[in-house]
Amino acid sequence: MLRDLAQTMVDLIFDWGYIGIFLLMSIESSFLPFPSEIVLIPAGYLAAQGEMSITMIMFSALSGSMLGALINYYLAFTMGRKIIIRYGKYFFIKKKTLYKMDAYFDKHGHISTFIGRLIPGVRQLISVPAGLARMNLVVFSTYTALGASLWALVLVMLGYFIGENKVLLDLYLKQITFGVLFLLILLGFWYAYKNNKKSH
Repeated sequence: MLRDLAQTMVDLIFDWGYIGIFLLMSIESSFLPFPSEIVLIPAGYLAAQGEMSITMIMFSALSGSMLGALINYYLAFTMGRKIIIRYGKYFFIKKKTLYKMDAYFDKHGHISTFIGRLIPGVRQLISVPAGLARMNLVVFSTYTALGASLWALVLVMLGYFIGENKVLLDLYLKQITFGVLFLLILLGFWYAYKNNKKSH
């Protein structure tokens, strides 16, 4: 149902061109977490047909992703802590959990944000704990932009080189997703090893 709704939105807004991509990616990163591939793969295909510019697609996608991420960050930053402090006990969330989150994001927020932006189902949510922990906005924005732009580039290139071949798209998208997750696991192990070595 969500995918059908998202496809309807794409059909309606894609006629708006780059503004449509910007709006859809803003929504994808904030209010309605639908798959970004249904926006960026068709955009890449249109670029291959000479109907759109890859540079402008990337700019629109990144701008939209940043707006959506900053909306979630801002809401969590301004209201999240108050809500958790007031109602968290009903969900077994204590104040000390917030303090632990603050300490974690102060030390590891950059890598967590970058990795989170590349994991399906997590990329829309990583802004919330970052906002709750009041992570440095410049650091948050930098690593959000890095992760979002990398994933957007992968999807746009898939659309550009493979186009409308849905069988190949599904195959390569699954392979790339698993490949990215594997690389992120390696990155996580390397980061943990590096930090453990520093602590010793």
